[in-house]
Amino acid sequence: MAALKKIRKFLSSMTFAVILLILLILAMAGASLITQGQTYEYYAAQYSERTAGLIIALRLDDAYHSWWFITISAFLCLNLLLCNVIRLPLLLKKSKNETEEERVLGLAEKTFTEEPDDGGEEKTSAGGFAPERISDPDAFFTALRMPHAREKTLSDGRTVLISSKNRIGYWGAWICHIGILLLILGFGLGQMLQKEYAVYGVTGQSKPVGDTGLVLTIDNFTVGLREDDTVDQYTSEITVRDMRTSGGKSESASISVNNPARLFGIDFSQNSTGWASGISIYKNGELLQDDVICAGEYLSVDEVPELVIFLNAFYPDFVMTDEGGPKTLSGALKNPGWLYSIYYRGEIIGMNVLLQDPEADKAAGWKSEPISINDYEVRFTQPQNYTLIQAKKDHFTWLAFLGGMLVMAGLLCAFYFVPACAFALRQEDGGYLASAMNGKLGVLFKDQFDKAVKAGGKGGDNDTAG
Repeated sequence: MAALKKIRKFLSSMTFAVILLILLILAMAGASLITQGQTYEYYAAQYSERTAGLIIALRLDDAYHSWWFITISAFLCLNLLLCNVIRLPLLLKKSKNETEEERVLGLAEKTFTEEPDDGGEEKTSAGGFAPERISDPDAFFTALRMPHAREKTLSDGRTVLISSKNRIGYWGAWICHIGILLLILGFGLGQMLQKEYAVYGVTGQSKPVGDTGLVLTIDNFTVGLREDDTVDQYTSEITVRDMRTSGGKSESASISVNNPARLFGIDFSQNSTGWASGISIYKNGELLQDDVICAGEYLSVDEVPELVIFLNAFYPDFVMTDEGGPKTLSGALKNPGWLYSIYYRGEIIGMNVLLQDPEADKAAGWKSEPISINDYEVRFTQPQNYTLIQAKKDHFTWLAFLGGMLVMAGLLCAFYFVPACAFALRQEDGGYLASAMNGKLGVLFKDQFDKAVKAGGKGGDNDTAG
């Protein structure tokens, strides 16, 4: 039992909470330095094979879903829960009127009976300000904004007036802890159970949003450039239609990087962009297929499904490097190059880079040189940027929002509604000795106390109890 008590005490301690918070900060800092959700090959190219293996093994590629991040978060939740459970009985006791009255009376007893520390120049041994002589206790309590004072009797028979306020301040840290707990749960459950969908395409295309029953139409997509030709912003104008309802109710929005929109309870955000191209397939000069293909996508020939065209990459300003590899000099559409592969029954049968057809009319749009495959001819046309839109459905956003509100409420209680109490001890000559204290005894409260003493008719030199 003693061992279990020690374990429980450690799990609910501030020391353990600080350790967990430091680990969480280090984990999130590490995750921010490593691009999330990439493949082993990507990390091997960016770092080294050994580092890539370590990243995959420790789940650093998906830190917020890793076992160690979830474990740290779970222990932090346990720490907050145990801390609040242990403190709850004491807080409930403090909230009772009779208990608060006993506490304040006990503080008054110490203030006016025990010897003050440090000579009584600033504070009494009970922690309040050294008693000052006043003549009007009502004015004193009013100036301190204290509730109506209650008359009580000390153990030695002397009469004292006591008053207290802001008992809700005792709950500040407790409410804040509950808020942090809900924030962690809301974020954690949201990350683990949220549904994510990726929709990409070019202007005018409509794509289903996973299994939601929604269809997203890309009304327009623009890439904003700076003066140095670097990307400033991606912006998509979208319309989402709910096909589950009669008539297909729709909602529209404009989204850009770091400016998402919420439609039908789903968050839509601008993720990234890339290059797409029109693709036309002819047979004996007759158009068979006309479609759009994004870089990294496959397209099967309708008449011969085993025949597949793969657009490996697109280079808007194509040039060959000294090493013999393709690259682009800029993001501007000046000298397009289409890197493609042809597969038949899973076997690659051709690969090359196509450039702009010199015989094509540029005014009518960019058109690649043709690819001839037996009776078929394939051309890439009209290169353009596609937009990649990420859709997230998080069922626990409300929980994180509630947690944030409780944290704010807890901080307000802790720092604004500071518990305070004041006393006025009746003297034989009809005057009073007044003292007060709050949870912090700061400069501001000392200033309030001095003004209250002045309002209560301060008289003579300081008198201390004894």
